[in-house]
Amino acid sequence: MPSYRPMTDRTRYVRTTAYSHMEMEPGAPGRMNAAGGILKYGTVRSAAADWSVYPLGTTFRIKGQPYTYVVDDYGSALVGTNTIDIFKPSLSSMRYWGTRKAEITVIQWGSFERSLRLLKGRTKYPHCRQMYLGCLRHHGSNMASTRGAGNANSL
Repeated sequence: MPSYRPMTDRTRYVRTTAYSHMEMEPGAPGRMNAAGGILKYGTVRSAAADWSVYPLGTTFRIKGQPYTYVVDDYGSALVGTNTIDIFKPSLSSMRYWGTRKAEITVIQWGSFERSLRLLKGRTKYPHCRQMYLGCLRHHGSNMASTRGAGNANSL
């Protein structure tokens, strides 16, 4: 498992890949993201990540890019990796992006609580279960320091 910098460190170096709703993978929901909304491709763009590292709603910028990205999706191949998948609207733009090492700056961290709520009903899938348990560890440790560890399981 790769090591990550602490959540207080907003600048990180990550591997980026790209994905498109045009890939038509089995079980892929078209233009829908894992949060139930439409994948974004404007000044704010969708990204997929391991929600136990970059919780749902995390916003970030990629150095050298003029866009803001929001983590509103996940992928089974991203869990336990230092990879963020950038949404592209076409196969050609997806291929053009390829795989790149990038410096990202987190603008605002997302919510482990929201991530847990969405993942809770999806734990029959191994990647969702792994993210759920990772979010629970983060969320539980934050709650232990503020309200007591017992509340972490009440979601």
